[in-house]
This record gives sequence, C-alpha cells and structure tokens, in this order.
Amino acid sequence: MLAKHTLAGVLNLEENHLKELSRSSWHERTLHAIRKCRTKALGGHLDWCKSCDKLHLQFNSCRNRHCPTCQGHKQQQWIEGRSRELLPVPYFHVVFTLPDNLNSVALQYPKELYKILFDSAWKTLVAFGNNPKDLGAKIGMIAVLHTWGQNLSLHPHLHCIVPKGGITKAGYWKEGKNKDDFLFSIKALSVKFRGVFVAELRKTIPNLPQSLYDKLFKHKWVIYAKPPFGNPKNVLEYLGRYTHKIAISNHRIQAIDKQKGTVTFRVKNYKKGGQVSNLTLKTKEFIRRFQQHILPKGFTRIRHYGILSSSWKKEKLPRLQMLLADKEKDCIDVIITKEKSVHRCCPICKKPGLVTLIIFDSRGPPKNYKELVISKVKKHIL
Repeated sequence: MLAKHTLAGVLNLEENHLKELSRSSWHERTLHAIRKCRTKALGGHLDWCKSCDKLHLQFNSCRNRHCPTCQGHKQQQWIEGRSRELLPVPYFHVVFTLPDNLNSVALQYPKELYKILFDSAWKTLVAFGNNPKDLGAKIGMIAVLHTWGQNLSLHPHLHCIVPKGGITKAGYWKEGKNKDDFLFSIKALSVKFRGVFVAELRKTIPNLPQSLYDKLFKHKWVIYAKPPFGNPKNVLEYLGRYTHKIAISNHRIQAIDKQKGTVTFRVKNYKKGGQVSNLTLKTKEFIRRFQQHILPKGFTRIRHYGILSSSWKKEKLPRLQMLLADKEKDCIDVIITKEKSVHRCCPICKKPGLVTLIIFDSRGPPKNYKELVISKVKKHIL
C-alpha cells in the first residue's frame, strides 16, 4: 500500500533551500536524489507484460540507500542471500549503543567514529570468545549500523546477530553454555567495550579534549541482549526489519502542512512500553535531523565478521553446515517459505517477467515510441 505522504514530499517543500540547509555537497546530492525518486526528472522506461499484454510506464528510482522508496527490493535480495548462509543453531540479538556525549564527534567525524564502533564491538566479542573460560572458540557476527532514534535524533548503535557458539581450533562446533541472555556476561562485556572503544578513539582522533573522556567513564555504557531466537526463520525476520531500514519510512509521515511548513510523523516511546504518539516539526528542522543519518560516501553499514565473514562463506561455511546437518532442515524450510519478491512483476496480473521496451531520460519517450513499441513486441511474440 502506497504511503499518503513521503519524505520526497517534505524535501520538495524546501527544494529551493536544500543547498543552504545541507551540511555538505554529499548531503545535498542525497536530498535531491530522494526528492526526484520515481519522477520524470530521473527518466524512466516502458515495460510490457508478456502474460496480460499490458504496457506500464515506470519512472526510475534514485537507488539511494537513504531513500525510503528504494529499500524494499534490496532488502529482499539481501535476505535471500543470507538464508543460504544460516547455521541451524540459536542466534542472539545484541545491541551496542554509544552514549550521547559522542554525538558531536559523530557529526564532525562520522566515518571515523562509526568505524571505531564496528571495530570495538567485534574486538570485544572476540576477546571473550577466544577466552577458554568464556567459550574458547572462533565466533561470528553480522552487524548493522543505525544512527537514529524515533524522533530522528542522533543515536548511533549497532544491531548485531551472533550465533550461540563458535568453531574450535580442531574445527568442531562448540556451543555457548552461558545461561544468561547472551553468550557472555553483559556487565563484563559493557566494561570491556567501553575500554576498547575509548582506546581506539584516542588513537584515531587524538585531538579530542580530556573532558570528553572524563564524561565517557563517568557512566556505565549500555549493551542490550535478547534471549536466543527460536530458529533460523526468526533470524531472517529480524534481518528483514533492520538491514535496509532507514531513519524514517514514508508510512510514518502522518501529515505535511504546506501553509505552516510543518511535518507530523509517528514516533514510539520505548521507555513507555512502545507508546505511539505524533511529533510535529518545522520542515527545516525535520530535514536537519534527517541529514544527521546520511552516512559518509561509500561507508559500509552492514558488516560480517568471523565465521560469518565472506572468506568463511566461500570455503568453510558449507563444511560447517554439514557438521550441523542434523538441524539443516530448519534452514531449508526458511528458504522454501521466504517472501516472494514483487520486483519486476506486472502490477496488474502480478506475474514476473516484465520486458523493458524503451528507456528514456527526463525529456520523455521519443516521438516515434509507438512504432518502436509495436516492432519490439512483435519480436518477442515471434
């Protein structure tokens, strides 16, 4: 179901002011790309359905990873790829959160700080995983960076998926025995994570004031963990919610008031049990907040580590899956019941196999497009 209001609609209200509102030229390019998504400005293509013989005019998407209109197909593709890589073992969901004292650093040095966040979370887990007292095995992790809170404030944190166990030096699977909500003690993990992060921060950004470090050690850091997922299917459901999620979806935008220049969107208050309310902001303030979550150019926000890394997937993952073959049926069931993608499906008969007949730019289809359509359709029929 299409959303009544969109992020592009908000940006269009401030089209003439996006340059002055933008924090950088990269931000400006991103905002304009989202604004033009699925409009004549980006050109389009004419598709033909072989099943029902209907023609469909489609405008091109911007393909920007911050655009709420473009993420559904990419999300489905990513999930399908991961479904073949799942292990038939319990998985944990753990969240590493940075304190708000670091928000100013995140705005000034986003690439450096977010890399430190990824590296520190993994180094912390590896330190516990390698320790024979805790596990004594090589572990794995898939981490997804989120930078926002429900009200679009800056709130950097990592959502991580971690298998309950690891591979010993002898090449065998060793399951974690901790009875808590995670493989290791959350309290010990939090202390270690803070120490590793601060050490990496000092080394990477040496010009930060000592007063900042004093504040970082003043309070406990937050690591949140849920009990293990019931089966691999639950893991995929989690991945689907988080991997290609952006700061705000179109469906959360409840109203756009052009006269007042305001945006109203839905927010959840997790401190009050997920209570839902509406928040109204001036369009300029809304855009300012949204920009905080535009990642640096080329920055990777989904990363794989250890036994879930790309090198392991190619060589050692199949062997590990066979080693755990007694539970392999769970993974097969997940692949069979995966959600069917609607990408390149006819919007009328819902069948796949659309054929692109004409591609055009912002000037529109060529004058003789009808003749071109007829000749190309005849080729496919014959």
